Amino acid sequence: MLKELNHVMDYIEDHLTDDISPEVISEYAGVSDYHFRKIFFYLAGLSLSEYIKNRRLSEANKDLLNGEKVTDVAFKYGYQSIDGFTRAFKKWSGFLPSDVVKKGISKSFPKLSFIITVKGGISMECRIVDKPAFNFAGVSKRVPLQFEGINNEIVKLAQSITEEQRKEMHALQDIEPYEIVNVSYDSDTNFMKEEGYLTHLIGVLTTENNISDKLDKVPVEACTWAVFPNEGPFPSTLQQTMARIYSEWLPASDYEVINAPSFSFTIMNPHKKDHAYSEVWIPVQKK
Repeated sequence: MLKELNHVMDYIEDHLTDDISPEVISEYAGVSDYHFRKIFFYLAGLSLSEYIKNRRLSEANKDLLNGEKVTDVAFKYGYQSIDGFTRAFKKWSGFLPSDVVKKGISKSFPKLSFIITVKGGISMECRIVDKPAFNFAGVSKRVPLQFEGINNEIVKLAQSITEEQRKEMHALQDIEPYEIVNVSYDSDTNFMKEEGYLTHLIGVLTTENNISDKLDKVPVEACTWAVFPNEGPFPSTLQQTMARIYSEWLPASDYEVINAPSFSFTIMNPHKKDHAYSEVWIPVQKK
């Protein structure tokens, strides 16, 4: 995955003054646009669109220092007006583009490169599970794309599940893990604004195909799963586990992520406030 990530970084660098194609990003990364954004966020600590914006403004700063006109620089990096560029530049740098021209002050944001680093010697528990084809069966909803924090629309989705739907999900559940899971898939994003929607499903895993119209069904082909159990303060421990999967485990493993839905489940600890046991299931294949 590191090789693919760095290819994407090179592609972005070569097209900072052009429209950057999400299709090409996906092709270089080997995974869907949404999945790549997720991986990038956990590794880099910022969204892909924010990274691209920062790189463009950093190069704009260089061009202004080299004597290019504010108007030319604004349109070069895709801004439709001088005002829009000025607002974005000031928000990013803390000073105006004219200050760069008059005073020679500057701010930079370097190109990212991804390398393997060994950290801390903290072990990471993982098991590899081969599963037959199955269905996710549950209740789903289109929700706003959101990489961090609590998604209130998902909370509302959970609250909307009826007792009848719960009973059917419980009856269908016949394959590990025997828990209520959260699945996100089928994203439709505005590439440069990190906006858009995806489908989020709360449900169970089942090998049954006879599912009533009260529940949605999402088929999943037989594949291999890397499973990461974690326990501790919620949601920070779960989020840290997700970050370590992409930043530490995947680069050092013999596996790579495939383009299929990942999922997770969480069991809150009734005796310890805000503590939980969670598992993250990532679809993988041997490199």
